[in-house]
Amino acid sequence: MSFFRKLKGEWIDIIEFLDNTQNTIVYRFERYNNEIKNNAKLVVREGQIAVFLNEGQIADTFTPGTYTLNTQNLPILSTLQGWKYGFNSPFKAEVYFVSTKNFIDQKWGTKNAITLSDDRFGMVEVRAFGMYSFKVTDAPRFIREIVGTNQSFTTTHISEQLKSIIVTRFSDATGEINLPIEKYAANLNELSDAIFTYIHDDFSAYGMEVTKFLIENISMPEEVKKEIFELSRLDKIDLDKLAKMKAAKAIETAAGNPSGAAGAGVGLGAGIAMAQRMMQGFGSSQQLAAPAAQPAAAPQVPPPLSQEVLFYVALEGKQAGPFGKEQLKQLTVGQQLTRETLVWKQGMAAWEPAGNQGELSDLWTQTPPPLPNA
Repeated sequence: MSFFRKLKGEWIDIIEFLDNTQNTIVYRFERYNNEIKNNAKLVVREGQIAVFLNEGQIADTFTPGTYTLNTQNLPILSTLQGWKYGFNSPFKAEVYFVSTKNFIDQKWGTKNAITLSDDRFGMVEVRAFGMYSFKVTDAPRFIREIVGTNQSFTTTHISEQLKSIIVTRFSDATGEINLPIEKYAANLNELSDAIFTYIHDDFSAYGMEVTKFLIENISMPEEVKKEIFELSRLDKIDLDKLAKMKAAKAIETAAGNPSGAAGAGVGLGAGIAMAQRMMQGFGSSQQLAAPAAQPAAAPQVPPPLSQEVLFYVALEGKQAGPFGKEQLKQLTVGQQLTRETLVWKQGMAAWEPAGNQGELSDLWTQTPPPLPNA
């Protein structure tokens, strides 16, 4: 070490720390041989605390302000060094500047999925992330418990330790709260408050205080999320309207069966039977779910089916209908339906002329013959 460097170190008479970063928690003031001149000036700015150490032992602390260092404001250090007549020469001490500001927007998250037990879905794996803020409230304890002999100490050095504490407390809190998994998204504030209480003592043990804690999101497997969405929609659906809608769609699908005229009739009957079974099943489930205090609804008797025979008619080479008697009468008036026109009804093996059908014979007896040719 050169003489000029040594001499320069002994000339230091102002001790201060200007933080040009946003993440420095502790900084150790450096000078040659740890020597400080008698009556040197100590400048502690707002958001800082200065801590003096003598041979690794914490001595005096200083809150924001400007101080002249002597035996009057360094009583503990004076006692430790055993000076009886004040500082007549430079003295040795380590000076640490500790930031007491809020360190905001600190991120946390689960590295691995956390397994929770849910009454409805069983064992479910979830992940979570969020942010928190903290500050140092007991500088000497923070130096003893965390910093050690590091020249500088930043949020990066402690972030992993704090994240581990938070994730552990998150697992404990969610297990003890016993909240249904589908309620997590709607209760993030309540969960945040609960975990904030859990981690308060953990931070305090290091001389810190957590000032804010937030859970931003709790995610779960896609299949569980999908099932939760379906159950939530089902709770909002009018089951009576849903059953009627499904029955109507079943009838429409069966009636539109493209397997020919006979297939259409069979499809229509199958659709009606399907709808009746669905409505009967729905009625049974409604009766089972109804409270015991309410009387069961009187059964609804369907109206009698029409006994009118319906005919399909071959018009211009295409199938039309089915038509009832009144509609067929209108076709005969327009001469679209004659005795030679092919028709079909349920039970017939093939299409036959309309004149061969006894049910249709009166259509032509009541219709005037065509006018004679002029």
